Amino acid sequence: MEQSKTDLALDKVSFQLGMINCFAEMVACGVKQMALSPPLTPAEFEKIKGASEAIVAGFGIKSYLEKTLLVTDLQTGDFTRDKWSILYYENEQALESYLALKAKKQQLESAGRYDENARREISRSFLRLLSYPEEKIEQILSRRKPRDPFILIKD
Repeated sequence: MEQSKTDLALDKVSFQLGMINCFAEMVACGVKQMALSPPLTPAEFEKIKGASEAIVAGFGIKSYLEKTLLVTDLQTGDFTRDKWSILYYENEQALESYLALKAKKQQLESAGRYDENARREISRSFLRLLSYPEEKIEQILSRRKPRDPFILIKD
C-alpha cells in the first residue's frame, strides 16, 4: 500500500540538508554554477549551519549566506521573505555575478527604471547563473506570474 505524502513523518532538518547535499554535489560536479538552499528561517539556519559547512568542505566548494535573496520571476517574494538562503558555488566569479546582478536590480529600482523588461532580463540572468537551460528559462519567463518551487515540507 502506497503512503500519501501527508502520511510521511519527515524530519524537516534532514530534508533541508538532503536538498543542500544534492545541490552542493551538482555544483561540485559542474552541473550548476550556483545553487540555493531552501529558504530558511534564521533559527533553521542556526540548526543546519554546521552541517552545511561540512557539506561545503566535503565537496570542496564555497557558500555565502544571503539574507535578502534576489527576487525574480523564478519565485514569489513571499517564498523567501524574512528567510535566508545559502548560495553554493565553486567559482568566485559566480558569487560576484550574483552580487552584481543584485546591485544592478537595486540601481534600476532606485532610478525608477525597473520595468517589466528590466525584470525579465534580471530574471533571465539569475536563471542562467543557476544553470537553467534556455528552454526552461523561456518557459518560466512566459508564466503570467511567478510560481514558488515545490518543496515537500513547508512551514
